[in-house]
Amino acid sequence: MDARDTDLKKELDATLQARRELGTEYESELVDSFLEKVDQRIDGAVERRMRRHVAEQQMAATRDARSPRSTDSFGERFGFGIVSLVLAVPLSAIGGALAHLPGLIAAWAGIVGVNAVQAARTNPDLFRRRRPSSDDWSD
Repeated sequence: MDARDTDLKKELDATLQARRELGTEYESELVDSFLEKVDQRIDGAVERRMRRHVAEQQMAATRDARSPRSTDSFGERFGFGIVSLVLAVPLSAIGGALAHLPGLIAAWAGIVGVNAVQAARTNPDLFRRRRPSSDDWSD
C-alpha cells in the first residue's frame, strides 16, 4: 500500500467517523465530499498516465526521426549513376593501360558490381526471383 492509498484510507476513516458523530442527516454531504476526493485522485492518476503516454509517443517519434531514412530517391540514384560513369573513364584507362583487356574487364566488373550492390540496397526486391502467378499462364 503506497502513501496515496494510505491517505485515501485515512480520508474514508475520517468520513465514517464524522458520519457517526454527525448522524445520518449529513450523510449525503459526507459521501459527496469523499467521492469528490476520490474523483480528484482518479483525475490525477489519469492525467499522469496520459502525460506518460504522450511522452512515450514523443520519444518514439524522436527515435523514428533519428533513424536512417531510405536512400531510394531519384536524385541519389541519378547522382550515383553519374559518379560511377565519371569514375569509369579513368578506371578503364588505368585498367587497360596496365593489364590490357583483362584489366579493362576487371575495371568494368568492379563498376557493374558497385552499381548492382547500390541497386540492391535501394530496391531489395530487384534481384529476387518472381514466382509466376496464375495470371501469367492465362490467355
